[in-house]
Amino acid sequence: MSVTTEFTATESRTYSSAPAPGFRLGSSGLIALSWLVPVLLLVTWEALARLGWIEPHLLPAPSKVALTAYKLTVSGTLLHDLAVSLLRAAIGFAIGGGIGFALGTLVGFSRIAEAFIDRSVQMVRAIPFLAVLPLVIVWLGVGEGQKIFLVALGVAFPIYVNTTLGIRQVDPKLVELGRVQGLNTWELIARIILPGALPSILTGVRFSLATAWLALVVAETIGAQAGLGFLALDAREFLRTDVIVLTVIIYALIGVAADSLARLLERRLLTWHPNYGDGR
Repeated sequence: MSVTTEFTATESRTYSSAPAPGFRLGSSGLIALSWLVPVLLLVTWEALARLGWIEPHLLPAPSKVALTAYKLTVSGTLLHDLAVSLLRAAIGFAIGGGIGFALGTLVGFSRIAEAFIDRSVQMVRAIPFLAVLPLVIVWLGVGEGQKIFLVALGVAFPIYVNTTLGIRQVDPKLVELGRVQGLNTWELIARIILPGALPSILTGVRFSLATAWLALVVAETIGAQAGLGFLALDAREFLRTDVIVLTVIIYALIGVAADSLARLLERRLLTWHPNYGDGR
């Protein structure tokens, strides 16, 4: 074979393995792009409010909401209510997430446990929050226990379902390979089964973070003396739509921050997974 032929073959292989040309955004560009629509909505909202096309008592301008946030922050009201809600959500998430993960692991590994537990869990999962709320109030009153219980109840089910599903979907060939390599039961669980189920478990965590705030909003509408839900209800009594809109925006920002934290956790814990790792 001549040198020219070799060069042509090598060049052909090089071009064939090169990525197809196209426009690519870096991680910072993708983050900026993700905020483009929210920023445009805020700008449009502000413009329509200033032009008088939106009634201030129905939907105040973003600048008015920002000014209200500043005043409530300086007075300490907003930070106190935010801290109370975050603490309730964190405690409820820890309790509900722990219970959901434990039950999901048990059911995922054992058909007997599934027959004994799963039917009852699915029946409770089908009950809406508002339907169970009066009974919870009778049991626990309207104190902190009622609010944390509702958050824990909402959080447990997504983690339970996704943990069970993740364990059941682990490739049996990997488990068999682990046995061939001489791994005992605990090593199989720690090195193959739980890492294989981790993507599904973390998906359950992301769903649970959203459900935690939904449950907390419901819980804080009854007998709360502090918290974002109490702040919104108190503002409704005085027709303070700027405060109500502020609480809605805070809920949205907390949800985005929690989801971003969960995605960061995915990238850190799933560096071995081809769909995570480098975050692309």
